[in-house]
Amino acid sequence: MQFVVCVDGSEQSDRALAHAADLVTATGGSLTVVHAVDPGVYQRPGEGPISSRSEGEQSLVIEAIEDAEDRGETVLSEAREAVSVTVEEALLYGDPVEAIAEFVADRENVDGVVVGHRTVSDRHRQMLGSVARGLIERSPVPVTVVRED
Repeated sequence: MQFVVCVDGSEQSDRALAHAADLVTATGGSLTVVHAVDPGVYQRPGEGPISSRSEGEQSLVIEAIEDAEDRGETVLSEAREAVSVTVEEALLYGDPVEAIAEFVADRENVDGVVVGHRTVSDRHRQMLGSVARGLIERSPVPVTVVRED
């Protein structure tokens, strides 16, 4: 079986990566680790929901494409080193939901996507959206969502 796991360096994606590695080990399958470079605006991983404008200004970052690529390569490298299974890596470009769904649709024999998700407030969800929710709606294959503990 072939699985794609989405990583962004957050604790949630680390849990998704570990789950995907377990699936690959159990099925004798293969794993592709993907990260989408979207150099517009992103929230620093690991921070809680934004509750005020000043918190938003401190935790939302506008990033140059070169910086986004460097960060993405680091995230992929760290993911590869974190698991004991062989992984293929793919750095994607654009909105994560669209880029990942398109990547999966363009590849043959992908059996599932694994993505992390954290519980956030409705306000935070409206501001930044949810990659997990978007992939559930757009992925051509089943999506496993690994929630925070």
